[in-house]
Amino acid sequence: MTINKVMTTESNLNARTGKPKISSRGGARANAGRPKGSTDKVTIAGLLAAIENATGLPYVDLLAADFTQARSNDQHLAQKYHNLILNKVSATLASVEVNETVDAVAARQQAFADALAALTRVNK
Repeated sequence: MTINKVMTTESNLNARTGKPKISSRGGARANAGRPKGSTDKVTIAGLLAAIENATGLPYVDLLAADFTQARSNDQHLAQKYHNLILNKVSATLASVEVNETVDAVAARQQAFADALAALTRVNK
Protein backbone atom coordinates (compact mmCIF):
# COMPACT_ATOMS: atom_id res chain seq x y z
CA MET A 1 0.00 0.00 0.00
CA THR A 2 1.40 3.40 -0.94
CA ILE A 3 0.70 6.62 0.94
CA ASN A 4 1.16 9.88 -0.99
CA LYS A 5 3.16 7.95 -3.65
CA VAL A 6 6.22 8.35 -1.43
CA MET A 7 5.98 6.11 1.61
CA THR A 8 5.07 2.45 1.51
CA THR A 9 3.55 0.69 4.47
CA GLU A 10 4.65 -2.76 3.31
CA SER A 11 8.15 -3.90 4.13
CA ASN A 12 10.37 -6.16 2.06
CA LEU A 13 11.73 -7.65 5.29
CA ASN A 14 10.54 -10.82 6.93
CA ALA A 15 8.91 -9.90 10.26
CA ARG A 16 10.38 -12.89 12.12
CA THR A 17 13.93 -12.99 10.75
CA GLY A 18 14.49 -9.40 9.65
CA LYS A 19 15.94 -10.68 6.37
CA PRO A 20 14.63 -9.71 2.90
CA LYS A 21 11.57 -11.67 1.76
CA ILE A 22 12.34 -14.37 -0.81
CA SER A 23 9.66 -15.85 -3.00
CA SER A 24 9.22 -19.58 -2.54
CA ARG A 25 7.65 -20.07 -5.96
CA GLY A 26 9.40 -20.54 -9.27
CA GLY A 27 13.00 -20.05 -10.25
CA ALA A 28 16.07 -22.18 -9.83
CA ARG A 29 16.85 -23.75 -6.49
CA ALA A 30 20.21 -24.94 -5.22
CA ASN A 31 20.85 -28.67 -5.78
CA ALA A 32 17.56 -29.08 -7.69
CA GLY A 33 17.34 -31.35 -10.70
CA ARG A 34 19.62 -34.00 -12.08
CA PRO A 35 23.32 -33.58 -11.27
CA LYS A 36 25.63 -32.50 -14.10
CA GLY A 37 27.26 -35.40 -15.88
CA SER A 38 24.75 -37.97 -14.67
CA THR A 39 23.40 -40.42 -17.21
CA ASP A 40 19.86 -41.42 -18.03
CA LYS A 41 18.55 -44.30 -15.96
CA VAL A 42 17.20 -45.94 -19.10
CA THR A 43 19.54 -45.98 -22.08
CA ILE A 44 18.64 -46.99 -25.61
CA ALA A 45 21.22 -49.76 -25.59
CA GLY A 46 19.93 -51.04 -22.26
CA LEU A 47 16.33 -50.93 -23.45
CA LEU A 48 17.13 -52.85 -26.65
CA ALA A 49 19.11 -55.43 -24.65
CA ALA A 50 16.20 -55.87 -22.22
CA ILE A 51 13.76 -56.37 -25.12
CA GLU A 52 16.06 -58.97 -26.65
CA ASN A 53 16.49 -60.76 -23.31
CA ALA A 54 12.73 -60.80 -22.67
CA THR A 55 11.68 -61.98 -26.14
CA GLY A 56 14.71 -63.89 -27.33
CA LEU A 57 14.70 -61.88 -30.56
CA PRO A 58 16.53 -58.70 -31.55
CA TYR A 59 14.30 -55.62 -31.73
CA VAL A 60 14.77 -55.38 -35.51
CA ASP A 61 13.33 -58.89 -35.95
CA LEU A 62 10.38 -58.02 -33.68
CA LEU A 63 9.75 -54.86 -35.67
CA ALA A 64 9.74 -56.81 -38.94
CA ALA A 65 7.38 -59.46 -37.51
CA ASP A 66 5.00 -56.80 -36.16
CA PHE A 67 5.07 -54.98 -39.50
CA THR A 68 4.18 -58.19 -41.34
CA GLN A 69 1.29 -58.84 -38.95
CA ALA A 70 0.06 -55.24 -39.26
CA ARG A 71 0.08 -55.47 -43.07
CA SER A 72 -2.24 -58.44 -43.00
CA ASN A 73 -4.60 -57.14 -40.29
CA ASP A 74 -4.64 -53.32 -40.08
CA GLN A 75 -3.77 -51.03 -42.98
CA HIS A 76 -3.73 -47.92 -40.75
CA LEU A 77 -1.21 -49.52 -38.41
CA ALA A 78 0.81 -50.75 -41.39
CA GLN A 79 1.02 -47.15 -42.64
CA LYS A 80 2.44 -46.10 -39.27
CA TYR A 81 5.06 -48.85 -39.55
CA HIS A 82 5.91 -47.66 -43.06
CA ASN A 83 6.48 -44.12 -41.73
CA LEU A 84 8.56 -45.39 -38.82
CA ILE A 85 10.76 -47.59 -40.98
CA LEU A 86 11.14 -45.07 -43.82
CA ASN A 87 12.11 -42.28 -41.39
CA LYS A 88 14.83 -44.51 -39.93
CA VAL A 89 16.04 -45.75 -43.32
CA SER A 90 16.05 -42.34 -44.98
CA ALA A 91 18.00 -40.78 -42.09
CA THR A 92 20.54 -43.59 -42.23
CA LEU A 93 20.96 -43.61 -46.00
CA ALA A 94 20.98 -39.86 -46.54
CA SER A 95 24.34 -38.69 -47.76
CA VAL A 96 25.82 -35.89 -49.79
CA GLU A 97 28.57 -36.43 -52.29
CA VAL A 98 30.78 -33.51 -53.18
CA ASN A 99 32.74 -33.88 -56.37
CA GLU A 100 34.88 -30.83 -56.90
CA THR A 101 37.73 -30.56 -59.28
CA VAL A 102 40.96 -28.81 -58.43
CA ASP A 103 39.97 -26.03 -60.86
CA ALA A 104 36.68 -25.44 -59.01
CA VAL A 105 38.47 -25.17 -55.67
CA ALA A 106 41.05 -22.81 -57.16
CA ALA A 107 38.27 -20.65 -58.65
CA ARG A 108 36.57 -20.40 -55.25
CA GLN A 109 39.83 -19.51 -53.56
CA GLN A 110 40.45 -16.78 -56.11
CA ALA A 111 36.90 -15.41 -55.73
CA PHE A 112 37.33 -15.31 -51.95
CA ALA A 113 40.69 -13.56 -52.27
CA ASP A 114 39.17 -10.99 -54.67
CA ALA A 115 36.25 -10.33 -52.32
CA LEU A 116 38.59 -9.97 -49.35
CA ALA A 117 40.79 -7.56 -51.32
CA ALA A 118 37.72 -5.50 -52.29
CA LEU A 119 36.65 -5.31 -48.64
CA THR A 120 40.06 -4.14 -47.48
CA ARG A 121 40.15 -1.48 -50.21
CA VAL A 122 36.73 -0.14 -49.12
CA ASN A 123 37.78 0.11 -45.45
CA LYS A 124 40.98 2.08 -46.15
